[in-house]
Amino acid sequence: VQLQASGGGLVQTGGSLRLSCAASGRTYSDAAVGWFRQAPGKEREFVAAIRWASNSPYYGDSAKGRFTISRDDVKNTVYLQMNRLKPEDTAVYYCATGAATYLSQAHEYDYWGQGTQVTVSS
Repeated sequence: VQLQASGGGLVQTGGSLRLSCAASGRTYSDAAVGWFRQAPGKEREFVAAIRWASNSPYYGDSAKGRFTISRDDVKNTVYLQMNRLKPEDTAVYYCATGAATYLSQAHEYDYWGQGTQVTVSS
């Protein structure tokens, strides 16, 4: 499985970005796709995840009310729409996939994309 994350960039406080995670290769119907982020000097943080079969979204506390995760079956792509961005959202965002049971735990995911930088200016 290969994951390609894209869509990061520089945005002002209050702005929006949409990240994409395109999956190729063998994928699993019971897989979950998650987004994590890591800021310099901080631990990797769970942002959001979605179960492919049920299309059920899950959000970390930092994402609730501002971010929306969704998927496109045809394109085999998961999106993370990020609204009302704050400087503390600045980080490298990674997408990952696997047959995760505990969606917020990074070790539950088997495959990771390369990351995309999101920078929110104040």
